[in-house]
Amino acid sequence: MTLFALALVLVAAVFHATWNLLAKRVGDGGAVFVWLFGACSVLIYAPLAAVVVLVVAPHLGPAQYLFMFGSGILHLGYFVLLQRGYAVGDLSLVYPLARGTGPLLATAAAVVLFGERPSLPVIFGIALITAGVFVLTSEGGSLRLGLGTGVFYGLMTGVFIASYTIWDKQAVSALLIPPLLQSWATAIVTTLLLTPVAMGNRKKIKALWSDYKPEVLGVAVLSPLSYILVLTALVFTPVSYVAPAREISILIGAAMGSQLLSEGDSTRRLIAAAAMVFGIATLALG
Repeated sequence: MTLFALALVLVAAVFHATWNLLAKRVGDGGAVFVWLFGACSVLIYAPLAAVVVLVVAPHLGPAQYLFMFGSGILHLGYFVLLQRGYAVGDLSLVYPLARGTGPLLATAAAVVLFGERPSLPVIFGIALITAGVFVLTSEGGSLRLGLGTGVFYGLMTGVFIASYTIWDKQAVSALLIPPLLQSWATAIVTTLLLTPVAMGNRKKIKALWSDYKPEVLGVAVLSPLSYILVLTALVFTPVSYVAPAREISILIGAAMGSQLLSEGDSTRRLIAAAAMVFGIATLALG
């Protein structure tokens, strides 16, 4: 990985953890909150998207539009599951689980679907991630795994992270969709799909805007910006380098939840998050 790609990914990690902190403060905003910050993102980034279209003049055919729409679907699932996880679980629990399980799931899928045989370093990395998940999901010696908990939503969010990362890599590197345009189109699709839900909850929209305007605008700016930086790195860098490197945000998110939100078990959760980060790094090296 070049220094430029690494810098893009590290800055994106800080932005990513920050917008997740803001989203956690909103709590149970659900799909309405996703629609609200998505609509703001569409408006905020529209001028830049227009500049990209006019200056870069990218080729946009059926395949490109398909990948823009598909990315919107995957991100919709990601945002809704993540927000639901924050409604029922701590940031320092849900965020590391969501971010850390993506590379693990991708590796497992490669073994099952493509018959790949992981090397010893990869097996060691999987063991570290699994141990981190175990430590994160246990409290007082008993597992907290179960439906309807932050753990479940964190793990399901990881599935969508793995899916949209592979999908969007193809979009920006093979189909040559400009990263900003891909991100903006994703926001449009997500917002349009959630519009019927939002229109049925106008009172909640007004309440969220009134009570959490800084958080809404912060997520609207930082969420697309962090992913645009990642997509830019993916244009010229393999997924196996970018995906593990951006997971440094796991430590940032766990630290924010423990220190800024005063969530409990900070030492245990930071140790688990660190184990997951080292495990992901080992996956990349393997």
